[in-house]
Amino acid sequence: MSKTPLRMGRISYLNVLPIYHPLESGIIPHDFELVSAPPAVLNDMMGRGELVVSSCSCFEYARRPDRYYLVEDLSIGSHGPVMSVLLFSRRPIGELAGRTILISGESHTSVALLRLLMRDRYHVDVAYETGQVTPALRSTNPPEAFLAIGDEALRLRGTPDYPCCIDMAEAWRDWTGLPFIFGLWVVSREAADRHVFTTDPGDLLRRGRDWGMAHLDVILDLTAYGCPLSREELRVYYEDGLVYTLGDEEQKGLTLFYKKLAQAGMINAEPPLVFFQM
Repeated sequence: MSKTPLRMGRISYLNVLPIYHPLESGIIPHDFELVSAPPAVLNDMMGRGELVVSSCSCFEYARRPDRYYLVEDLSIGSHGPVMSVLLFSRRPIGELAGRTILISGESHTSVALLRLLMRDRYHVDVAYETGQVTPALRSTNPPEAFLAIGDEALRLRGTPDYPCCIDMAEAWRDWTGLPFIFGLWVVSREAADRHVFTTDPGDLLRRGRDWGMAHLDVILDLTAYGCPLSREELRVYYEDGLVYTLGDEEQKGLTLFYKKLAQAGMINAEPPLVFFQM
């Protein structure tokens, strides 16, 4: 009888293509079943034990750190403008007081960052409504402001009805001087305690990242058709907009985010960064 493959979560956005293409195409062989979904869905699947390793929002790790180990030296973050997590507004941000921002339910981290920035950096009191951005923009009552993430944010850049656009990662960097980390890779503690892994999933994912970034022209070829960015904009997005490591500076930015979330009462406590070891 064949062994049931272990399931690995994959965020369904372009930003992780350099990591997962080598795994999905067979360039780097592995025994995992890859499951693609938005970050919030992957968070829930990990919480239900349906995945043993996954990319997930860093907010999910902060909420339930007792369930996860972090994968070493791997993240989705930015040292400046990330280009794919954007606040769009019809008016300057200081004029949004008392108004409502439409937020996506796909990313807990981006929403938490927006709430922190509005509260502690811009000092603007706003309301939030969760919904689907693109249908709302096509409705008879489009939002005053909205948060867009992932491929949707890339597509909506430059939309003329919303002249004010704030890159969330750039706003964090201007505020703190540190990188912002949106996503992490986590290993289920329960799965690790059962010793289900015969090889290190973190090593597999890092090898995927290294292959993808070393063969970026292949990644650009895959994303060129139907993408709202030009090839050169895509290159800048992958090489300059995103960071896929979790070194000292990235960990400082992540730890500060957790500290601020705890101070704001958005998580119970600042979680320690505990890494998976085979």
